[in-house]
Amino acid sequence: MHHPFFRLAGAMLLLALLAFGPPKKNITVYLVGDSTMSIKERKAYPETGWGMPFTVFFDETVTVDNRAQNGRSTKTFLAENRWQPVAAALKEGDYVFIQFGHNDEVPTKKSYTPEADYRANLVRFIQETRARKATPVLLTPVARRKFNDVGKMEGTHDVYSALVRTIAQEQKVPLIDLDRESQALLQQFGVENSKLLFNHLAPGEHPNYPDGREDNTHFSELGARKMAELVLADIRALKLELADRIVQRESKKTVDAQAR
Repeated sequence: MHHPFFRLAGAMLLLALLAFGPPKKNITVYLVGDSTMSIKERKAYPETGWGMPFTVFFDETVTVDNRAQNGRSTKTFLAENRWQPVAAALKEGDYVFIQFGHNDEVPTKKSYTPEADYRANLVRFIQETRARKATPVLLTPVARRKFNDVGKMEGTHDVYSALVRTIAQEQKVPLIDLDRESQALLQQFGVENSKLLFNHLAPGEHPNYPDGREDNTHFSELGARKMAELVLADIRALKLELADRIVQRESKKTVDAQAR
């Protein structure tokens, strides 16, 4: 006969296991996109992609693998064989966050991707992600800083953002409408203060930009952090399983450590 103490201890252990569930398995979150998301070389600092601070908001079960590259569109990301290794590495439970548009939408660029091809490429990313039992997440392209004469934000990605929204609805894919949300954030900051979120530098302010910089597309460290926080809030709002792995951490040291 078992001693009552051991029966009680066994029952308590069982209850604890039921309460906390099995340990979470390790997963990878892949980021595929352009320069607004990518890891920057030191010579570009303080320009910062929002994927850099994004990495530090998760627990130890999550690896964020940022494959975003400067200047890439859906077309060039595929043509340069950047997508294929991601698809091959995916495992069940992983995520792929897909944010393109800045370079797809400009007809004068080699990266230009007509609307029909943009749609087809995004659908390919979705289907190949799902084939590996991973979860695709679509993001509309993050806003550029563009205010009109009366201080109202103007959209610069309207056509391609609309395509992303339509595809997300048709394919039943989680959508993070980063274009709209970042426009709202910039409007909240206003014409002058929104410059703090971008790589705006006075001459002599930073050795990487001795002549100064007025970049309304790429982010400062603060701007990248703010954009990452928008994405994190949507992960929670969408009730993705990934939300259970979010923690609050200081980002600056890790952002600095990622610079190459």
